[in-house]
Order: sequence, then structure tokens, then C-alpha cells
Amino acid sequence: MIEIYTDGASSGNPGKGGYGIIMILKGTTYEKSFSEGFRLTTNNRMELLAVIIALEKINKPNQEVEIYSDSKYVVDAINNKWIYGWEKKKFEKIKNPDLWIRFVKIYRKHRVTFHWVKGHYGHSYNEKADQLATTAAKGDTLSIDIGYEKIISEKKNIFE
Repeated sequence: MIEIYTDGASSGNPGKGGYGIIMILKGTTYEKSFSEGFRLTTNNRMELLAVIIALEKINKPNQEVEIYSDSKYVVDAINNKWIYGWEKKKFEKIKNPDLWIRFVKIYRKHRVTFHWVKGHYGHSYNEKADQLATTAAKGDTLSIDIGYEKIISEKKNIFE
């Protein structure tokens, strides 16, 4: 089984942001962490992107995966089955459709269970994921959240 701890952060919402991921192969000493920062994004996008990237890192299909996140946005969307209604409506009129579409594709390749953990409450792996995310958001070299910046650009063009 693979345990994954994720967190997303943004300084301003929107603002500079980042995600942090810790992946553990249960029953072994294997532990790997990942993070990336973005120049303009939102906290919810980073929370969701962390989960997506973590699932994309798994090489073999049909793995048993436990994901721990402090994001109600992400965890509730899955555990309350909102995602299926959104998918039937082709992710229209919801925020971050580009990421939800990407999520559904990778989510179906594994057996995933989501767990909500209270953020900033002393859970060591959640705190570590948060530190990775906030450090990444403060980095000197920040990536472009193409999906978010496209949305901002399209909204701007409506008023020009």
C-alpha cells in the first residue's frame, strides 16, 4: 500500500503558490517527497494538483493508495461523490475543470481512499507537506500554472 500526504499553499489567493507531497511505501523504509512552486495560482488548485501529481508518480496501475489531505475541497469532492455529478455535466460551471478532468483520468487507474486531516494540528507528515508547499511557493524559479493563467487571460479579454 502507498500512503500519500499532500498539501497546497498560496501566498495571496490568487498569488504565488506551491504543492508538497510525501509518498511512503508502507511496510518499507521508502519515502519520497516532491514539491513545485507557481508564480500565480490559488490554494485550491495547489491542493488538487498535489494529489494529481502524486497519483501520476505511481508507475504501476491498480495500486492501493491512501491519500491524506487537509483540503476539504478535494477530500469532500471525492468522499461525498460530487465529482461524479460534475463529470456528468462535463465539469461545466465548476472551478478548476482542467485539474478535475486530469484528476479523474489518473484516479481511475488506482484504488484510492481519501482521508481528511486537520491542517496545522501537529500531524508530522501533514506539517512536512505544508513546509514543502510553502517553501516551493517562495522559490526563485516558479512555474506557470497554465490552466489558471489561461482562465485569468480569458476573463481579462472579456472586458477589453
